[in-house]
This record gives sequence, structure tokens and C-alpha cells, in this order.
Amino acid sequence: MKPKAELDVFDVAIVGAGPVGLTIANYLGCMGIRTLVLEQRDTLIDYPRGVGMDDECLRSFQAIGLADAIAAHTIPGQKMRFLTMTGKTFALIDPQTREFGWPRRNSFIQPMIDEILFDGLKRFDGVAVEFGAELQSFEEEGERIHLQVGSAGRTRRVSARWLVGCDGGRSMVRKALDIDFVGITDATRWVVIDLKNDPIGLPDSYLYCVPSRPYVSIALPHGMRRLEFMVFGDETEEELCSPAGVQALLARALPHPERADVMRSRVYTHNARLASHFGRGRVLIAGDAAHLMPVWQGQGYNSGIRDATNLAWKLALAVRGDASPDIVQSYEPERREHAKAMIDLSVTAGRIFAPTNKAIAWLRDRVALGLNTLPPVKRYFVQMRFKPMPRFVRGLVLTGADGQPQGRATGKLFPQPDVVTADGGTRRLDDAIGLRFAILSWGSDPQLHMTEEVRRYWADMGAALLAVVPTTQLYSFRGEIRPGTVLIGDASGALHDWFAGQEGDGSIVVVRPDRVVASIVPPQRLEEASRTLRALIGGRFSAGEPAMRERPSPPTNFDRGLGKAA
Repeated sequence: MKPKAELDVFDVAIVGAGPVGLTIANYLGCMGIRTLVLEQRDTLIDYPRGVGMDDECLRSFQAIGLADAIAAHTIPGQKMRFLTMTGKTFALIDPQTREFGWPRRNSFIQPMIDEILFDGLKRFDGVAVEFGAELQSFEEEGERIHLQVGSAGRTRRVSARWLVGCDGGRSMVRKALDIDFVGITDATRWVVIDLKNDPIGLPDSYLYCVPSRPYVSIALPHGMRRLEFMVFGDETEEELCSPAGVQALLARALPHPERADVMRSRVYTHNARLASHFGRGRVLIAGDAAHLMPVWQGQGYNSGIRDATNLAWKLALAVRGDASPDIVQSYEPERREHAKAMIDLSVTAGRIFAPTNKAIAWLRDRVALGLNTLPPVKRYFVQMRFKPMPRFVRGLVLTGADGQPQGRATGKLFPQPDVVTADGGTRRLDDAIGLRFAILSWGSDPQLHMTEEVRRYWADMGAALLAVVPTTQLYSFRGEIRPGTVLIGDASGALHDWFAGQEGDGSIVVVRPDRVVASIVPPQRLEEASRTLRALIGGRFSAGEPAMRERPSPPTNFDRGLGKAA
């Protein structure tokens, strides 16, 4: 990273060096965008907060070239058991699918992951991080944001084209925009105790739904254990987190609490809040600045990373001129509805799993154990089918005259199976695509269904063009493949099954850089769909006239070895 003094004019300024801000900065660095991250603290936060990471989150880290380093500090495939007052399992969450290329449930230790995200920024000359830097004020003027930043006893002015507030639940950026943060602060508090040299040793997560004091036990990587206990009434943090208070709580889970190696203890209050807007003009908010949710489904951290994944590539394309600045306005309608759905799920889960009334808990146990005997109901919970999956009905997706997405897959995440490349190697699909648009066609070259003008548009956008065939045909395919299209083999048959399941919707998909399906069409509709998407995206390539076109930007650091197929 360049010295601070050289960097006072940026494309994007980010307030907050938490996981969301660092993830956005890594995306922007991969795409060649000059970025400044301002962090009020002197260092990264060194205590764990989030401990649950899902497959979508790891897929996002894969896009910025850091997933394998991060996965080394996770426990993959972690189950979660919900236990009755008598110790019986009344619900089990154990999803086995790897639809998006990674285990659906993983435990992790947040400071370790934050450090990897921070170190990842050292790959980029155009990204700077400043600690001990406080955003004091900002003002939007034309196409730039002017920031007053306080650091080391002095104030300086920084200019950026976009500002993103990733500055937590008490966000200064959100408050300065006068955006309401609606919802509730739950009266329920929990004391979190982290232990070294795990004295329990059981893998996975356990929620003991005991009315006298519900508690959670979570196995963490590197021999650590997290225990969370509900706080009652007027109990104080000073009381509960004192040595005697901690031992009294641990006695519920350990035969010898005095032998436990306690790292830290803190009291947290559950919140369920959602910003009325995710930004105004060229100023956006993301992560906890935009939404807070109870911990029950472990989705607070993951929802923030979804924000980063949705927003960062749009900012990059807008800065480069490859897309109109209007593309950034699709961030709110695409993310806010899903964030609300995750908040609602988390609140409901808390009411079901942690009642303090014995009669209600007894009734819950009886009903849950009865439902558990029904295979469809059991599968619904085991495979996490209750989790709301993102589906964009507005934004950068192809819609019909009725305003609904055209095709059942449109607006949803595209799967990520393994594919076989021409060199015989097997890799995850996203690594064969890179951080860019992609057009995938089953059984034929998508270019065969485009005019020269549309081919040129996708080439100027740097889109990956892929023809997917069974691996049996990878080296013997006799269909026409035009220069610029990559032939890949369907390693497990998963893509065959996926396209077959779309029936009449089509066999060609346009996939956005965040792996959301922008459109699915039959081959002879690709030209029309491409023109519609080009109009939605806007930018310097949208006119379609060769005289006005520019060549693509030079390869980014991502292209040079962080996942893009050669």
C-alpha cells in the first residue's frame, strides 16, 4: 500500500475496517479502483464477534482470492443441534449440499479472518488503510464527496467519487444522511464466554433450550470454545463477567469450571433494526450500519458480506465508466428486502428456541419431537430450507411486462459445481470465470447467437464466454467454437441437471460478477436479452457504435492470478 501522504484523492472511500469494509476494499482492489479505508480505532478489533460463516460468504471470499486462506481457519460442515429440557435433540441443522461450492455451515474466529482480509489489501498499490482516522463530516458536491478526516491531532480533506459507511450499528454516515434505523432493541441479553483449550471437545454447535437459563455451546477452530448464556432481569455485566460470575455460568456446562482457560467474556444485547434506505446519492451504507439482527441464525456477519458482494462490483464498473452510475442504485432494492427477511427469521427463531416459560418450552418440545418424525419436515430443517435465499425481482435483472423476473432462475445465485478445463484440471466454476460478467451456454457456443455488435459489447465489458459440455465431449467436441469462447466440461453432471431443470426458460445464462443470474433465455433470445441488459447497465459501451468505443482496461491483479482462467 502506498504511503498515506500520496493518497488524498480516491475513487471510493470506505468508513470502517471491519469485515464488510475490508471485503469491499478487496473487491475494489481486484478491479483496479483507488480506495481509501478509514478506521477510527488504532487497530483491527481483536475480540471475536461473528462465529458462523455460510457458503455464500466463502464464495464471496473466493471471488477476491482469499477463500482458501480463510477456510484454513474454519470448521466446515458444522451441524447445530437444538436440545429439549431433558437433553433430547428436537431439531437438527445439517445441510449436506455444496450447491455454491462450499460447505453451508462453518464456524470461524473473526479476528483471524479480519487479519486475512486486511493482509489481502497489501496486494494492491491503489488501496490504503488509515487507522486512527475519524470521519468528522462529509459533503456531496457534483460527482465527488468531500470528507473531513481527523487523524493524529490534525484535520485533512479527502475527496472521493463514492463513500460507503461500514461503520457499525451506531453509524456516523447513516446518521449524517438522516436515515431512520427502525426496529427494536430486544430486552434479551447474552453473556459470551470464549475459552481456550476446549474443555468440552464435542464438535458442532448445541443450543440447550432450558428455560432456567438457555445457553449455546459452539466448537471453534484451533481448540477454542464459545459458550453463550442468556442474561436475566437486572443481572449486570460486572456481576456476570466477574471471575465468580463466569465460574457460576460455566458450571452449567462443565464439571470443573475453575479449570477452564477463559479468554474473555462480554455481554451483548440483541437488536433487530433495518435502515429505511441503504444510502442517498453517492453515499451508501452496508453491514451493521444498514441492518442489525439477533444471532440465532448466525446471519449478521453473512448479511454484511452479501452487501459487500452486491455493491462493490457495481461501484467498480461505475468508476471505470463501464456502467452508468445509476447501476449503484440497484443495491438497495436488491439487498434491503433480503436483509429484512433474515432479520424476521432471526427474531422468530429466538422466540421459538429460547423461551423462559417452562410451559411454553414443554409445548415446543412436544410439538417439535412430533414433527421430527415426519421425514419432509425433518428434511426441511436439516437441509436449512427455511433460510431465505436471495431472489432479486428488481434491479439489474431481466424482467417481463408484468415486472417479474423472466425465468425461474433469474435473480437467483447461479450454482458453483466443479468444471474441467482444457488442460485437464478440475476447478471451481467461479475460478474459471473470474470477477466479471459471464455468459454460459449448455452444449453450444453462446457467440453463435449474437450479432457482431453484441459480441463486441460483451468483449469490451470483459465478459467470460463459456460453452458447457459433458466431460466426454471436452476433447472431441465437433460443434463450432468461436475465438474467445472457452469450452469447459461438466465434471459431476451438476450443470446438466441444473439446465435440464430450467425446462422452457432457456439454456443460456448471463451471470453477473456477484454470480446472480441476470437473465436466462433460449439461444435465439440471447441477442434481445443482451441488448436489454446493455441498456440497464449503461456506461461507455452502451451506445453500440464502434467509433465511440474504447478498449478494455488492462488486466487487474485478479486477472494476474487470483482466479481467472488463462
